[in-house]
Amino acid sequence: MKNIEFLAIGDIVTDAFIRLKDAEVLDTHKVDHIERQLCVRFGDKVPFESVTVVRAVGNSANAAISAARLGLNSALMAVVGDDDEGKKNLEVLKENNVVLDYMQTDPTLPTNYHYVLWYGVERTILVKHSPFERSIPTDFIAPKWIYLTSLGENTEAFHHEIASWLKEHPETKLAFQPGTFQIKMGKEKLQDLYSCTEIFFCNVEEAQKILSLQTRDLRVLSEGIIALGPKIACISDGPDGAYAYENGELWHMPMYPDVAPPVNRTGAGDAFASTFTAAVAMGKTIAEALAWGPINSMAVVQQVGANVGLLTREKLEEYLKNAPEEYKAKKLD
Repeated sequence: MKNIEFLAIGDIVTDAFIRLKDAEVLDTHKVDHIERQLCVRFGDKVPFESVTVVRAVGNSANAAISAARLGLNSALMAVVGDDDEGKKNLEVLKENNVVLDYMQTDPTLPTNYHYVLWYGVERTILVKHSPFERSIPTDFIAPKWIYLTSLGENTEAFHHEIASWLKEHPETKLAFQPGTFQIKMGKEKLQDLYSCTEIFFCNVEEAQKILSLQTRDLRVLSEGIIALGPKIACISDGPDGAYAYENGELWHMPMYPDVAPPVNRTGAGDAFASTFTAAVAMGKTIAEALAWGPINSMAVVQQVGANVGLLTREKLEEYLKNAPEEYKAKKLD
């Protein structure tokens, strides 16, 4: 086993992007928010434009590839099936210099395969996670950072195992970017994980769900997340940029200007969170990490697939050097 600087833990998937042309988006007004719905004709034949298959994606795989391209010794702990998709996913990880020491193969279940309904620049993802069994291996060597993200519904015990391990190994820091099922589990069930988290990532809507709050006040939401245990709370707010809160200080970072109109927004959040974590792992300040994250997000949305546009450190620093004057992290009062 190699000494790892960045270990991502979560699910790995294959994404099939189905580009729709005959659909519409409707806004449904709820009690406290507007829910947007992608609609196609029911019981009819609906044409599509194309299908693009992208492998070795999912929050954790995206993060592992992101860290590797930025120059960290990066690994992924996930499970694939003993099938063609599983083998192709491993090949993509290897091509991207992700360490495979902690990858496992389950001969009884299929590799996760998701269908991405791509309409305009947004996506609606049809997800199904195979119920893989997971545990921390006996020969596990403590990495510098663990980046924990989306896992399936059958993994509550594994989350508590990770929390227990972290408490026994304080030299390893945790970045936690919860996925759908982890948010659904609730903050009470995952209190042990929240309490040992160094950096926590979510967007505004996810923070509202986690905290059972309706406010969009970023200071209130950030302080609510910090109260659960994390030392740093990073909350993204779409086109309004991203915020980071630490030691009573709230920082804001605008989006990096798009170099061209976005193609697809899948993976933008993963790119920001993993790049922010990688920057901190490299010794960058909060303000510097905030400046790194949106650049990789900008690059990702220029491509189809969440890992295709991820940048090398050299390319990222080139964009940073050429950033407009207003692209700076600002401390808010």
